[in-house]
Amino acid sequence: MLDWQQIDTVLLDMDGTLLDLHYDNHFWLTHLPRRYAETHGVSLAQAQVQLLDEIEARRGTLEWYCLSFWSRRLKLDIVGILREIEDRIALRPQARPFLQRLNALDKRLMLVTNAHRDGLEQKLEITGIHRWMHDIISSHDLGHAKESLEFWNALRERIHFDPDRTLFVDDNQEVLAAARAYGIAHLLCIRQPDSRGPLRDITEFPAIHHFDEILAL
Repeated sequence: MLDWQQIDTVLLDMDGTLLDLHYDNHFWLTHLPRRYAETHGVSLAQAQVQLLDEIEARRGTLEWYCLSFWSRRLKLDIVGILREIEDRIALRPQARPFLQRLNALDKRLMLVTNAHRDGLEQKLEITGIHRWMHDIISSHDLGHAKESLEFWNALRERIHFDPDRTLFVDDNQEVLAAARAYGIAHLLCIRQPDSRGPLRDITEFPAIHHFDEILAL
């Protein structure tokens, strides 16, 4: 259990933390390969292999998350194709009451995401989670992915938080490791970021399935 008296600022990831990662996984692993195959005249199997190689080569970098980069690289309208399946965008269970409760407790809430601004604005438009946030920061605004210490240095200059009194929640363990190296005192990992994926065994960080485990909703 967290001692909420010791926490002033709550940094929250978006995809896989507040939002169901199923949308993103379905897009990159299923929907985009189909559209790539159709557009470039290759088989679905070829498209899946080509895209996987391209994506894995950039994992953890800012390019990996950049929709503009992928539009140029793949010669596709990535934002337009994302819109084709936006009905799959959904909040994770208990995310809304969790945000409402944190606001009632007068915590300073910051959305801190690697999402590209085009995809971010689409998800904010559909979910409305921006209404509970004091600020929204994309790693693209700062020029570094959350996996890097440079991101955390730039973030602190931007929003001036106290690492000792900050909680950061994310589903990505590499990102959490960078936050820990920077000195953020309170860290939590999400066990099941994709509602249709496995419940992961997280051992390196404190982990939760749903938000009611850390706050009565």
